[in-house]
Amino acid sequence: MKEDITWIEVGRVADIPPAGARVVKTKHGDIAVFRTADDDVFAVRDRCPHAGGPLSQGIVHGARVTCPLHNWVIDLASGEAAGPDEGCAGTFPVQVEDGLIRLGLRPGQLAAAS
Repeated sequence: MKEDITWIEVGRVADIPPAGARVVKTKHGDIAVFRTADDDVFAVRDRCPHAGGPLSQGIVHGARVTCPLHNWVIDLASGEAAGPDEGCAGTFPVQVEDGLIRLGLRPGQLAAAS
């Protein structure tokens, strides 16, 4: 059975600097919404799978982010750590329409604040 997804507006692409991130607070932890230098937008749990570092504070390069704690590289599309490291931060669906970013959340994950 497929779960319903609720789409919530979390801001505008222009509100996030190129190669930057913003954090959306949810009941189940923070979500980092990234904008790449090419204006692609991704959403990843704001917690490195290695030691829980805040990925939103990492350096964005291409479609990857480097964790500020121990330099793990996380792919923004899949949430997976680049080899030889292993682990997954987890991703969330994102839609961009007319410059507005919408984040897809399942029931129980709805944002408490943004």
